[in-house]
Amino acid sequence: MTHGRLALVGLAVTTALGLVLGVIGPFGSYLNGAAPLRIVYWVVSLWSGWVLFGLIVPRLALWARGRGLSVWIWAPPIVVLLAAPMTLISRALAQRMWPGAFEVGLLEWYGQSLIVSILATGVPLWILARTAAPAAEPPTPLSADPRDRLSAHLGREVICLQMEDHYVRVHTPLGSDLVLMSLSQAMAGLADVDGRQTHRSWWVARAAVEGVVEDGRNLNLRLKGGLTAPVSRTRVAPLRAEGWL
Repeated sequence: MTHGRLALVGLAVTTALGLVLGVIGPFGSYLNGAAPLRIVYWVVSLWSGWVLFGLIVPRLALWARGRGLSVWIWAPPIVVLLAAPMTLISRALAQRMWPGAFEVGLLEWYGQSLIVSILATGVPLWILARTAAPAAEPPTPLSADPRDRLSAHLGREVICLQMEDHYVRVHTPLGSDLVLMSLSQAMAGLADVDGRQTHRSWWVARAAVEGVVEDGRNLNLRLKGGLTAPVSRTRVAPLRAEGWL
């Protein structure tokens, strides 16, 4: 669950809890006026608390998850600490709404705030613990054969390889795809295919050659699918000796 959705869950929980507490009037609050006024007090108090918790708890959750800490290790002490400012906020609100209407000590008020904070945060934290991502498994080593890294719809017949920066473009009769590997790695992965490197950036499968195109001193191989692959001057003689040209 994303922290945005977790915040919405927390808002819903605190609103519902505020309505319930406003109706039943716990901790002697039932003596402080009619139910609508009590509901306003409890809902506003819990909303204020959720803003406070919402600013801190998600960030701590990210920090703890990155270190593999269970939510039940870091959450309880955080709730205990955050209940302290929540005590001051709720007490100030009560004094403003009902001046002189209560005789509850600060320590007792903190205990009441702690109980309410546990109730208000328990459900979202339980959801967070249940939906925490499992530990990532070690990635499967990538195959050295570029054909294994192609999309299935491209098949496995390779016409040629073309180096593009740190990638190799693998051409097939059904299209092409970029694979993150060097040209030398890709050629090694195609050791079972009869082919030759025709240029520092090109490798060609022999079965894909349909002819030779000469353009002045430049030589290119005409391949299946209308592709052409350049032949560097240093490789003309070896390829001619092997019957490619």
